[in-house]
Amino acid sequence: MSAEMTPDAPRSTTRGMGKLVLVIAVAFLVTFSLVPFYRIACEKVLGVRLTKGPNEVAAVAAAPVASRWITVQFDGRVNSKLSWDFAPNQLQMRVQTGKPYSASYRAHNNSSHVVVGNAVPSIAPAQGSKYFAKTECFCFTEQKMQPGETRDMPVRFVVDPALPSDIDMLTLSYTFYQNDTLTERALAAGATTAAPAAP
Repeated sequence: MSAEMTPDAPRSTTRGMGKLVLVIAVAFLVTFSLVPFYRIACEKVLGVRLTKGPNEVAAVAAAPVASRWITVQFDGRVNSKLSWDFAPNQLQMRVQTGKPYSASYRAHNNSSHVVVGNAVPSIAPAQGSKYFAKTECFCFTEQKMQPGETRDMPVRFVVDPALPSDIDMLTLSYTFYQNDTLTERALAAGATTAAPAAP
């Protein structure tokens, strides 16, 4: 006796597809909603000022400032789980408050597969963090690196002229962590792409 499809079968399949699309959409929205939460956590909880708007940066740069120079040191490290090399391209820089500057870090993926990482910044001393504004930074988004890839990662910043006079040195540090979720997705996508087509 041959099986016959019931009238409810197409409806059930459509309902299942609808649920799948809904799950994908929710996952997509959750991923993008993490960025503002990350910025809020850094700025409100950790006291790290991530970015300024173009108008604020222009106002700081245009404000009349005394010729005050400070030293900015750079530091970089990776979490033990991440098989990358990561270090600043310059150890320190003399900068004038109120003026924009650029620096860069170099990362190298030592592993044999794609890896996605996230950089977490910090400023020392902590009381100077609210006067250090990054206008462009690789830490704003995740970084995906192919096996053996080497990349220079720029950061642009300005030090607020209101920096307390007893602070004449700031240290900008980054720690890179492996993003396990996005790394697994990247590996799965690569395996799907590389899989041979069925005959």
